[in-house]
Amino acid sequence: MVKSGTIILNTAAHFLMPLQLLFSIFLLLRGHDEPGGGFIAGLVAAGAFTLYLFAFGVKATKGVLRMVDPRDLIGVGLLLGMISVVPAWFMGQPFMTAQWWTIPVINFKASTPLIFDIGVYLAVLGSVTAMVMTLMEGDKDES
Repeated sequence: MVKSGTIILNTAAHFLMPLQLLFSIFLLLRGHDEPGGGFIAGLVAAGAFTLYLFAFGVKATKGVLRMVDPRDLIGVGLLLGMISVVPAWFMGQPFMTAQWWTIPVINFKASTPLIFDIGVYLAVLGSVTAMVMTLMEGDKDES
């Protein structure tokens, strides 16, 4: 792994990235009841990957993402956003009416707004990460 940042930035990236990703999940899951949600959670997660990108470069960040292209996250996010409006039709309710389900084993309330928020989360994460990676790759070509 080629390190492109300073030792302070590299160390901070190793410690802060997991914390930022965990905080983004917290924001995502609490967002349908209180402030937060898919958009801000996606921005926090994209910030985590951007920090790692600045510290270790594009190639290392793509290695962290494994085989997931950020552009694929955009597509999956948009698909989840579209799927989240369908359950109301099956229940005979108006389009985009929220549906709620309780998962008794873990006492968790799943809902169509949560599915929509996850879609927004993935779309924002994918678009911001793809933009920053493209800018970093373009900057490297000019050097």
